[in-house]
Amino acid sequence: MWRTRPLLLLAMAAIIAAVGFSYLNQVRTRSRAAPKTPSILPDNTASTAQDWSWRQTANGKTTVEIRAHDFRQVRQPNEFELQGVELHLFSRDATSYDLVKCAKASFDIGTGVLFSDGSVEITMNVPADEPPSGKLMVIRSSGVHFETKTGRATTERSASFLFDRGSGDSVGADYDPQTHELHLLSQIHLLWRGNNPKAPPMHIETGDLIYKESEGKVYLSPWAKLERDTLTMNGGPTVVTLSGGAISLVEADSGHGTEARTDRKLDFSAAHLILNFDDSGEIDHISGQPDAQLVSESKSGKTTIHTDHIDLRFAVVRQGTVSESQLTEAVAQGHGVIVSQPAPDTKAANPETRILKSDAITMKMRPGGKELETVTTDAPGTLEFQPTQTNRPHRFMTGERLQIAYAAANQIQSVRASNVTTRTENPRPPGAKSAPPPAITSSKDLNAIFDPKTDQLAQLEQWGDFHYESGDRRATAESAVLEQQKNLMTLNGQARVWDSTGSTSADKIVLNEKDSDFTADGSVNSVRLPDSNGSSSGMLSANEPMHARADHMQSRDRNREITYRGHAVAWQDANRLQAPVIQIDRVHASLEAHGGVVSELIDKKDSSGKGAAKSPVFTVVRAQDLTYNDREKLAHYTGGVTLDRPGLTVTGREVFAYLRASDNKGAKPPAANAPAADNGSSLDHALAKGAVEIVSTTTARKRVGTSEVAEYSVDDGKVVLEQGKPKLVDSLKGTTSGERLTWFANNDRLLVSGTASQPASSLLRRK
Repeated sequence: MWRTRPLLLLAMAAIIAAVGFSYLNQVRTRSRAAPKTPSILPDNTASTAQDWSWRQTANGKTTVEIRAHDFRQVRQPNEFELQGVELHLFSRDATSYDLVKCAKASFDIGTGVLFSDGSVEITMNVPADEPPSGKLMVIRSSGVHFETKTGRATTERSASFLFDRGSGDSVGADYDPQTHELHLLSQIHLLWRGNNPKAPPMHIETGDLIYKESEGKVYLSPWAKLERDTLTMNGGPTVVTLSGGAISLVEADSGHGTEARTDRKLDFSAAHLILNFDDSGEIDHISGQPDAQLVSESKSGKTTIHTDHIDLRFAVVRQGTVSESQLTEAVAQGHGVIVSQPAPDTKAANPETRILKSDAITMKMRPGGKELETVTTDAPGTLEFQPTQTNRPHRFMTGERLQIAYAAANQIQSVRASNVTTRTENPRPPGAKSAPPPAITSSKDLNAIFDPKTDQLAQLEQWGDFHYESGDRRATAESAVLEQQKNLMTLNGQARVWDSTGSTSADKIVLNEKDSDFTADGSVNSVRLPDSNGSSSGMLSANEPMHARADHMQSRDRNREITYRGHAVAWQDANRLQAPVIQIDRVHASLEAHGGVVSELIDKKDSSGKGAAKSPVFTVVRAQDLTYNDREKLAHYTGGVTLDRPGLTVTGREVFAYLRASDNKGAKPPAANAPAADNGSSLDHALAKGAVEIVSTTTARKRVGTSEVAEYSVDDGKVVLEQGKPKLVDSLKGTTSGERLTWFANNDRLLVSGTASQPASSLLRRK
C-alpha cells in the first residue's frame, strides 16, 4: 500500500498545479480585463483626452467644429492644447465649410481663438455633404489665429496658395469665411491660369490684395503688375474680375501695358485702363480714358495714338494649342492724335511723318495686327504730312471726313475727304531769300493717290467747287488734278486762273505750280493787265489791259511769254490782232503772229488830248505773218501784205509799220510845208517792199502808185515810191513815172525825180 502513496501524492500535486494554473490564468485574464488605474495628471493640467472634438452651434446649425487627435486642457491660462487638429468653419447656411489642418494648436476658451504656431493648411469652401470638387483654394502658412466666433483666420507670416486656377504666395494674410474675403497684406505673387491648362498663366504682383469671392473680384493696391506671355501691365490700384475662376477683366488706374512680340510691340496706357480677356486668357478688348495712348511698333514703322478715350479690339487666333491676340481695330474718341512714322528706307529718302487729328478716329488693321489697313474719321479731321528732309514740302489736309487706305508696310495708298482744304508749304529754294507762299486748295471732295515705292503724293484729285490760292495767284474750276511729281495741276470745267498780271479762263487749264506756267484749252479767254514798266503805246501798251480769245493758250514766266493758238484774237482797247497763232514775249518786248494775220490799230489823240477824229480811224493790216518789236515800235508784216486806212490801201510782199511812241520820239518830222501833225495815229509811217501798190481813193479821184519800195507817212499823208520803175496813175491828172515819186495826199502835191537812165515822164489827162 505504501507503493500507491507516492502516486496519490503525485496526483494531488498535479491537481493542485492544475487548479493553481487555472487560477493564475483567471487572475491574469481578470487583470487584463480590468481598467487601468488612472495615471497622475501633470501639473496645471485639468484633463486630457484622445480623439477629442468640440462643436459650436447657432440656431440649430453648426458654426464651428474642432477635432483633435490629442487634447489637453490647461488650468492657467484656461485653454486647450490640441494636436492633429482639424477646424471646420461652416458657412451661414452650413452647406460648406473652410477646413483648417495643423499639427499643433492652442485654443483659448475665453476668447474663442485658435492659434497654430506651426504649419497650417486651409482648404476653402469644402462641400458639407459631398466630396470635394477639386476646385478648392488651399492656403498654407504658420502663426495663424482663428476666431471661432467669426471664423476669421489671420497670419503675419509667409503664406502660400494653391487653387485650381493657379498658385501664389504673400507675407501676411487675413481670411473671413463669413464674407468670403481674403486679404493678403504684402509681397504678393500670384500665378493664375485660364480655362486652357496649356495656355500661358497670368503672373500677378502687388503690395496689397483683397479677394471678394462673392463679387468674383480681386482688388490690388497701391500698385499692381500683371504679366502673361508677351503681355505686361503695370498700374496703380487695380481690380481683377473673375468669371468661372478665370480672369475676365482687369481695371487699373494709371495703367500702362506692353505686348511685346518678336515682330511687333504694343504699348498702351491711360489714367484708367480696362483689359478684357476671353476664356483662354487672351486679350479681346482694351479701353482706356482719359489721357489714353497707344504706341505700335513693327518693322514697318511706329504709330502713336493720343486721345481722351481709346478702344482696342482684338481677334484671338488659335493654331492647335497655341493662341494669340491680334489687334484688329483701334477707336480714338476726343482730341485724337495719330502720329505715324514709317520705318526709314536705306535705299530711298526717309518717308514723311503723318499726323492725323480728329475727335473720332477709327483704325483698322491688316490680318496679323501689325500693319494699318484703313484709318477713318467720323468728325472733322486734319492730316499733316511732316517732312523729314528740308527739301520736301510740308502738307496739311483738313476735311469733314477723312478715309485713309494703306498699302503694305504702313505706306499710305490713298486718302478720301469731303468738304476739304489743303495747304502745301514748299521749302525755300537754294539761293532764295524766302520760301514761296503756301498753296491752299478747297473742294467738296478729294482723292489723293500715293506712290507705294516712295510714300510720296503721286496724284491729287479734287472736285466740286474747287479753289486754289498761292500768293497772289488764284484758280477755280469744277475739278482739279495735281500730278505731284510733275508739279502739274489740271483744272477742268469752267477753269479760271488769275494773279496780279491778269486772268485766264478756259474749259481746261494745266498749271505748273513750280514756275506758274500754264496752258489753257477750249474757249480760252484771257486778260493781261497793264505793265507799269512797259511802254504806253504800240501793240503792247502799258496803259491798257491785253484781252485775248483762242482755242489754246500757253503762258510762261508769269504771263511774260504767252502763245495763243486756234482762232486767236488779242486786243487792247480798240486795237485788235487776229491770227491762228499769236506769240507775246514781254521780256523781250516782242510779238509774233502767224498763219493769216489781221491787225487793227486805232488812231489815238495827240498828247494834248486834241485832234481826235470824230469817228474812229483804223489801220487794218492783213498778212501771213507778223513780227513786232516794241522797243523799236516796229511791226514787220510778211507773206503778202495789205494795209488799209480810210481812203488808202497799200499792198506788197512785206510791210514795215512804225508805230508811234508816247513821247513821239522816233517819228519822222513832217515836211516843212505840211500841216502840223495831230499826233493822232497809232501808226507813224509804213514801209512796203516787193511789188508794192498804193491805192488812194476819194469821192473825187483815185490814185494808184506802184513800185518795188514805198513809204507812207501818216501825219502829212506823204507817199514815196522808189525802185522798180515807180509809177503813179491819177484818175484826174494822168500817169507819172520816174526814179522817185513823192506825193502829198493832204495837199495834193506831187514831186517827181528822174535820172539819165530813167527820166521822169508824165502823161497828162485833159479835162
